[in-house]
Amino acid sequence: MRPTEPALSGLRIASYNIHKGMSFFNRRVVLHDVRERLQGINADIVFLQEVQGLHEGRLLRHGDWPEGPQHEFLADGHWLDSAYGRNAVYANGHHGNAILSRYPILKSENIDISAHVFESRGMLHCELDIPALSQPLHAICLHLALTEASRRKQMRQVSERIRAVVPDGAPLIIAGDFNDWRRRSCGYLGQELGLREVFDLAHGQSARSFPAALPMLALDRIYIRGFGVTSANVLHGHDWRRLSDHAALSAQLHAL
Repeated sequence: MRPTEPALSGLRIASYNIHKGMSFFNRRVVLHDVRERLQGINADIVFLQEVQGLHEGRLLRHGDWPEGPQHEFLADGHWLDSAYGRNAVYANGHHGNAILSRYPILKSENIDISAHVFESRGMLHCELDIPALSQPLHAICLHLALTEASRRKQMRQVSERIRAVVPDGAPLIIAGDFNDWRRRSCGYLGQELGLREVFDLAHGQSARSFPAALPMLALDRIYIRGFGVTSANVLHGHDWRRLSDHAALSAQLHAL
């Protein structure tokens, strides 16, 4: 802790696969509602997956489609800073992961962790300046592959990245869509990096987040190091279930 700064009383975070800002069957734009719901969480840091950086076709078809990147549209007027990692690129545009933050993002890097040419995936790694912490917070947003073999390879890449560039004592949060209904990532990240999953800590089990209308599978995760958990919630009520195929996760943390 820096001598001139008070202790960090709490840090609220959220993770959400926003389904490119489109309704479940891609019939209408729901990005404006997504922004309203995310602002209502009052999170300090938001980890987002399936964020549309550009889609020229939808811009032409939908009058309420934002002209700029979705992460900038979502952050505008509520979060101080944002970062975007472009992963999947196609004829009309691209999408990837994003982090929105009330604190300055000192640096960001998007690392390609695609396991094969048919599924583009990335790891967005940001360093955040949180004055009450003695070191920058390392925040990593992930959207892992659909197959277990690919996810194992990607988890090794995540571990190698962290060992290479994140100091052992630095606070660390990894969040996103792990597509990991068998919970293999929990054991791996715990053993390799000393990370704990917030819903395991708060409730003794991972959060069921998919499908949003009736969550049955635990696909989304929030892992932490250097923090404790005050509360953790799955957001999947009436106001959320029509916005994406995933439910949103939120957690209140405190520094250890």
